[in-house]
Amino acid sequence: MPPVQVELDSDLVALLEEIRRPVQRAARELIVLEPYREGAVSSGKASEFLGLSRDAFIRRAGTLGIPYSQIDSEELRRELSASESL
Repeated sequence: MPPVQVELDSDLVALLEEIRRPVQRAARELIVLEPYREGAVSSGKASEFLGLSRDAFIRRAGTLGIPYSQIDSEELRRELSASESL
């Protein structure tokens, strides 16, 4: 598949330059993080897309407030109960 070009307003490019974030890297990270946050992409696949180890990706997502696990307390109780019965 050929690369896709995305146009960004000069204001956005200036903002990224001001905070010293390379435009291409910032865009790629945001594109990967949103599907990961939604649960559509695994941490392993997301880390591949960003060229990071899985651990580094999980830490990076965590610093941005994206939890590694999105399991709720009831689901966690069921999982623990099932594992105890093994």
